[in-house]
Amino acid sequence: MMTGGCLCGAVRFRVDAELRDPIACHCKQCRQQSGHFFSAVPAPKAAVQFERDEGLRWYRHTEIAERGFCWMCGSTLFWRGDEGPDVMVAMGALDETGDMRLSGHYWVDFMGDYYDIDDGLPQHEGMET
Repeated sequence: MMTGGCLCGAVRFRVDAELRDPIACHCKQCRQQSGHFFSAVPAPKAAVQFERDEGLRWYRHTEIAERGFCWMCGSTLFWRGDEGPDVMVAMGALDETGDMRLSGHYWVDFMGDYYDIDDGLPQHEGMET
C-alpha cells in the first residue's frame, strides 16, 4: 500500500495495489499542467481510495480524460482516462516511492525544446511502445 496527497492536505489517498514503474509523459498538456514533463505511475482505478477529498477537483480538457488536482493548493495529482482500468498517479503526490524507477519517456515528439533526455531509457512517440 502507498499513500499520498496534495501540498495542503485537503486531498489524501492510498493505493491498495502493487504498482509498476512510472513513466514520463512529455505531451504539451502534461507539460502545461505540471510545469515540466509529468511523471506518474499507473494504478488500478478501484485501488485508489480517498481518506480526504474536499480539495479534489477534476478538469476535463479532452474528450477522453480528466486531470485531478487540489483546488486549494493547486497540486497536480492524477490523470484519468475515461476508458481503461488505470489512473495515473503523480509521482510527486506519493509520500514515498519505494524502489520504483522511471521506465520510459512517452510523447517525446511533443517534448519541450528547452531540455534533453539523456538517461538512456526508452523513448516513444505517443503512448504505444
